[in-house]
Amino acid sequence: MDTAVFSTKQYDERFLGAAAAGTGVAFEFLDVRLNLKTAALASGFPAISAFVNDDLGAPVLERLAVEGVGLVALRSAGFNHVDLDAAHRLGIVVARVPAYSPTSVAEHTVALILALNRKIYRAHARVREGNFALEGLLGFDLKGRTVGIVGTGNIGIEVAQIMHGFGCRLLGFDVRPNPTATGLGLEYVDLADLFTQADIITLHAPLNPATHHMVDAAALSTMRDGVMIINTSRGALIDTTAAIAGLKSGKIGNLGLDVYEEEGDLFFEDLSNAVIQDDVFSRLLTFPNVLITGHQAFFTREALEAIAATTVANITAFARGDVTGNEL
Repeated sequence: MDTAVFSTKQYDERFLGAAAAGTGVAFEFLDVRLNLKTAALASGFPAISAFVNDDLGAPVLERLAVEGVGLVALRSAGFNHVDLDAAHRLGIVVARVPAYSPTSVAEHTVALILALNRKIYRAHARVREGNFALEGLLGFDLKGRTVGIVGTGNIGIEVAQIMHGFGCRLLGFDVRPNPTATGLGLEYVDLADLFTQADIITLHAPLNPATHHMVDAAALSTMRDGVMIINTSRGALIDTTAAIAGLKSGKIGNLGLDVYEEEGDLFFEDLSNAVIQDDVFSRLLTFPNVLITGHQAFFTREALEAIAATTVANITAFARGDVTGNEL
């Protein structure tokens, strides 16, 4: 089946091409993002593949339907950028990659914790300049610290396993408690109690109306002074303006972000020769205790192989008329 792939990078071509070999799926790789202006490029393709910052709102989906698109194969687990009601109304099937490599995101989460705690990024820069002073690099032992995990699905569980190995006390919050978590000694508590007790809070929740800005000024006011907050899930779980105020006051001692609520105009692009127009994001970059990565937590060989394999499987299932697998 011919499929137009939007927001293509070199690694997409490499892994999708390998996964499609011998399957009958033929990809047309497009380096542009999907939006109302570029949707016409889908003309003649029964399927398209989209990524997290592509626009899949109702107007775009309506244009895709006019162009004859019947399947949107997401290369992501998240689907908050898709108007599912419009897709259903238009008869467009939406498929995703519900689980690719929870290990990749969990390990990146812990990497952010360790790098922030022990100031690895600052120490690296100093040593390269011949500065071996230790002032400003003081960290703390993770053993015995309380880690609050918001969302104990596949990724949250992997984070819990790693932090359990460090000897941390584990608190969790989830609308559906996971028996595997309690087996690690994790204690489920209300979100308010988790925010109050945790030294480190790491977010692994989906973005929906209930979780939007779950970390806001009110929530921050209940947290321990100097709390570390990590977000490798969805940017809008954190009210960035409130986080900046928390950083200025010292309420937030360390902030690690792999996602940002307005990342659509920034992430996955080389803007090194451009002036960043997002003043809120630019303000975040001024804090020495903030570490930001550009939505790379998923970016491992194993994860890309799994994403490509599932994407191709979703397309071939649609081509066979079997759309029950990972259909939303």
